[in-house]
Amino acid sequence: MKAEAWLKDVAPITELRKWFGHDPTKWSEFRSRYVSELKTNPNGWLPIDEAEKKGAVTLIYDAIDEKHNNAAALREFLQTRLTSAK
Repeated sequence: MKAEAWLKDVAPITELRKWFGHDPTKWSEFRSRYVSELKTNPNGWLPIDEAEKKGAVTLIYDAIDEKHNNAAALREFLQTRLTSAK
């Protein structure tokens, strides 16, 4: 599969990523902080929102933990938006 785009602006800020460090005990707080970032930067995730309207979107990430990473938090954020928009 070929990646269509790399949206750097949708990633959590460096300080947040470093603080989290993929520590599952910090997951809830990480998600909360990351969602706050996403809400203040819709230009980062709107392209994903628009692409989803045309078909399936695959989020690619580089983390060992499949449940506790920024892509999982982003997916949850986007799914929540999609559900509330219906």
